[in-house]
Amino acid sequence: MRGAIDEALRCKEEGASRAILFNLCGHGHFDMQAYMDYFAGFLTDQVYDEAELAMALAGLPSMAEG
Repeated sequence: MRGAIDEALRCKEEGASRAILFNLCGHGHFDMQAYMDYFAGFLTDQVYDEAELAMALAGLPSMAEG
């Protein structure tokens, strides 16, 4: 959200007219239990195996700038 606001303010300063697409979805309804558990101290840190993480990331497509 902050990025869209910053861009709108920059365009206003420059006198530029641009379409700024901003998508906000979700209402947090399904996350409420997780929030309650977090603030109650019920969540624990998970330890990830670096080798498994590297293997999973290796399967993702490249997002190299071109």
